[in-house]
Amino acid sequence: MTLPLLVVTAVAAEADAVRAGADPRHVVVEPVGVGPAAAAAGTARLLATGRYRAVVSAGIAGGFPDRAPVGATVLGARSIAADLGAETPDGFLPIDELGFGSSVVEADATLLKALAAVLPEAIVGDVLTLATVTGTAATADRLAARFPQAVAEAMEGYGVAVAAGGLPFAELRTISNPIGPRDRATWRLREAFAALSTASAGLWKACG
Repeated sequence: MTLPLLVVTAVAAEADAVRAGADPRHVVVEPVGVGPAAAAAGTARLLATGRYRAVVSAGIAGGFPDRAPVGATVLGARSIAADLGAETPDGFLPIDELGFGSSVVEADATLLKALAAVLPEAIVGDVLTLATVTGTAATADRLAARFPQAVAEAMEGYGVAVAAGGLPFAELRTISNPIGPRDRATWRLREAFAALSTASAGLWKACG
């Protein structure tokens, strides 16, 4: 019997959106909590059962203007813990440069290629994981400069990636708002959830 794909989301609303599109015979969807710590712990608990063949971190996200517009679907080539490191007088140092490990996890190449094939309109780029999401133009500009390949930011992908261990991992996001100043009038949650349902319809095909 083929093992199912595990899709983890932060909150129940995202899980419901994924379930609305995914084939329940092949895809199991679970909300595991907000933020990298909750995501890692919840994912590790689920994967410890040995019942899954791959794991996808999915949900809505903020998009980098001019890289991933509101309504877009993005696939993470890499999930990056963008605020894991240390401040210095000369700027931010990631844990990689501090010698404490890596802040970057690459998506499984085979899984990413398969997802891109079933989601040809998806934008492929880096997805940043932040414990504190961006709320100012200055922070958005700094992140855009530090991460020229970043297309979106969310709060769980890196945690899920670390918990995946050697299991194939990928990150799928749909864009609900531009990063930067938190203007809720510009958010398009309904559209992002609908896009997430549409994208989820092809998940099991990518893992077939």
